[in-house]
Amino acid sequence: MTSSSSSSQSFEASQDSKRLAHSYPEGLRADALMEEDVTWSHEFDGERDGDQFDRSERAALRRVAGLSTELEDVTEVEYRQLRLEQVVLVGVWTSGTARDAENSLAELAALAETAGAVVLDGVIQRRDKPDAATYIGSGKANELRDIVMETGADTVICDGELSPGQLIHLEDVVKVKVIDRTALILDIFAQHAKSREGKAQVALAQMQYMLPRLRGWGQSLSRQMGGGSGGGLATRGPGETKIETDRRRIREKMAKMRREIAEMKTGREIKRQERRRNKVPSVAIAGYTNAGKSSLLNRLTGAGVLVENALFATLDPTVRRAETPSGRLYTLADTVGFVRHLPHHLVEAFRSTMEEVGDSDLILHVVDGSHPDPEEQLAAVREVIRDVGATDVPEIVVVNKADAADPLVLQRLLRIEKRSIVVSARSGQGITELLALIDSELPRPSVEIEALVPYTHGKLIARAHTEGEVISEEHTAEGTLLKARVHEELAAELAPYVPAPAL
Repeated sequence: MTSSSSSSQSFEASQDSKRLAHSYPEGLRADALMEEDVTWSHEFDGERDGDQFDRSERAALRRVAGLSTELEDVTEVEYRQLRLEQVVLVGVWTSGTARDAENSLAELAALAETAGAVVLDGVIQRRDKPDAATYIGSGKANELRDIVMETGADTVICDGELSPGQLIHLEDVVKVKVIDRTALILDIFAQHAKSREGKAQVALAQMQYMLPRLRGWGQSLSRQMGGGSGGGLATRGPGETKIETDRRRIREKMAKMRREIAEMKTGREIKRQERRRNKVPSVAIAGYTNAGKSSLLNRLTGAGVLVENALFATLDPTVRRAETPSGRLYTLADTVGFVRHLPHHLVEAFRSTMEEVGDSDLILHVVDGSHPDPEEQLAAVREVIRDVGATDVPEIVVVNKADAADPLVLQRLLRIEKRSIVVSARSGQGITELLALIDSELPRPSVEIEALVPYTHGKLIARAHTEGEVISEEHTAEGTLLKARVHEELAAELAPYVPAPAL
């Protein structure tokens, strides 16, 4: 009797909940989080005043339209060499406007597509803070499981960095693989790293991420016997579990990677010292990923760097020599792109690469003028620039993609950023003005000197052209009459050839 009565009560409760669901519009239902006695009603809640979270935002997953990247054309599918993962995106909206939350999820969709996935759906939940157990709460996790089953997805990507516990608990509910934003970015880095240093930096970042997230199943938690296969004296005891062995091996590999990266850093530092010795100014191109940094480098120097409409398409730094309109030589360095919520250990792993920004004489901060929120891009990049200690380096904001941007947005950026210029790396618009601006902003030699250099010391004339700024040059019977701005070291070598003042 007890079991039958309890089953009838549960059946009646389910029928009541169904009637309640039909009595209110879809946007006002919160079956997963609210009991029947606290449901929204016009009688009680309609008269409440003050700034409150809307129930439809607090208690429902908001679908974000326009995120699906699933291919419909069979000919497009045939070009894909590997089976693409089908993913559902989920984000927690804790602050800002709904547009900010949707932009963040749209960026996550672009990251997923770059990594080689097909985005089937995307949802956002409004919360004060992410749930400590399942990131979106147990009720919403069940709703997410229903979406995964409905769409046939095999992966869930969360727009944030999840703790190991959140990953495990959310996977237990949705029954498919769950990854977070950090793992997705690391996967893209691993695909795009080509140089030995880039691969080492990606491997170090992946191991730092993996170390606290190792799991043990079944026999992997059993103890390992030491001292050979038969055991013996001094081998008894608890020993190491399989997961402890894995952690120890990862720590050893991380230490090896750090040593290798330090050795590579030494080689790059030697190259920097050579450029400093030759007094060659350096310019670093920094900016948000897919803002057009590599396109700008190609336009300014003809470097031929890979350009692709994808996030983190260029990962390895590239340094090229360039020349200002006045003939001054300088180096132009393309750096790894930045992204919002860039994990701290990623910044640490790529710190040696990002040192190009800190050691430069000028930063070209490239921002995508056609992006829905370029100010957010500027803030995210400047946060990373602060992390690498490059706040004292002069900065020029280069608003790229002027041919595709809204003119009102360009005017707003020019008004907000005092030292800024609008260009288009694709069409060449504004490139001449940018070169002139670089010429004026680069540090100039401090000593102005006039010397009559013998023809036997033509090397000094060549150095004045490469290391300094030649004002005038005249060939006479005695030698070359040179007037130039040079650095103190070269000025000291030219001092013996300075004509004596006329009495």
